[in-house]
Amino acid sequence: MNTPAPEPKIALRDVSKTFQVGGEDFVALKDVTLDIADNEFVTVVGPSGCGKSTMMNTLAGLEEPSGGMVLVDGEEVRGPGPERGVIFQQYALFPWLTVRQNVEFGMKTARVPKAERRERAEHFIRLVGLERFADALPKTLSGGMKQRCAIARAYTMNPSILLMDEPFGALDALTRVNLQEQLLETWSQDRRTVMFITHDVDEAVFLATRVIVMAARPGRVVDVIEVDLPYPRTEDMRLSPQFGEIRRRVWHSVYHQESDRPAATPASTEREAI
Repeated sequence: MNTPAPEPKIALRDVSKTFQVGGEDFVALKDVTLDIADNEFVTVVGPSGCGKSTMMNTLAGLEEPSGGMVLVDGEEVRGPGPERGVIFQQYALFPWLTVRQNVEFGMKTARVPKAERRERAEHFIRLVGLERFADALPKTLSGGMKQRCAIARAYTMNPSILLMDEPFGALDALTRVNLQEQLLETWSQDRRTVMFITHDVDEAVFLATRVIVMAARPGRVVDVIEVDLPYPRTEDMRLSPQFGEIRRRVWHSVYHQESDRPAATPASTEREAI
């Protein structure tokens, strides 16, 4: 007797989103169907205007889809929720609060007891390597350190899902590589389901279990590429033939799209449980 596949952590079912722009309809997403498994690390790439951020915003509950459904643990998303932590490219730290106070802010708003707030904040500050800067103000931190602070703040709310919209996009190349490795180390210690949007193909391949490729006009999923590389990911792995082949496939899928290319079928966007 076959064991039924586990329910996906995240499920998008024929999700569409249309905006009014200059009195005309602009279709940002059209019939997007996608399953993401619990503890999976998925990256999303595609040309500008393909609906990457719109898809994430509907999953975060910040935008309501025009059609279809977004499900988390089998329940329809009808707004923001504590099980979904969102991290944007802008750090959104309070400049008058220290690293520790910024990390504790969400818990304080949620009326988490002071002793528990401090314990959880200290744990995640250590996890992202900022323990020496816990009492520092954001103006004294580098861009990479500010982003790590934002990641720690999201983690303290104990979300089962992290939604990350180009969080390293404004950083220099070396800091970006270091934070990629730091993020994977954190993920390996405290597994959560991650959707990570990026324009960087190398970053997408290095981080992901799967790369979701989107196309624009209208925004849709056109390819899903498995990244069959072991964790932990290392610097040497970026130079391996296997990495290069996957990178080539993703690059070709993103930058050689045909305007009339059909969207991927639901079966091609759903991952079988192993």
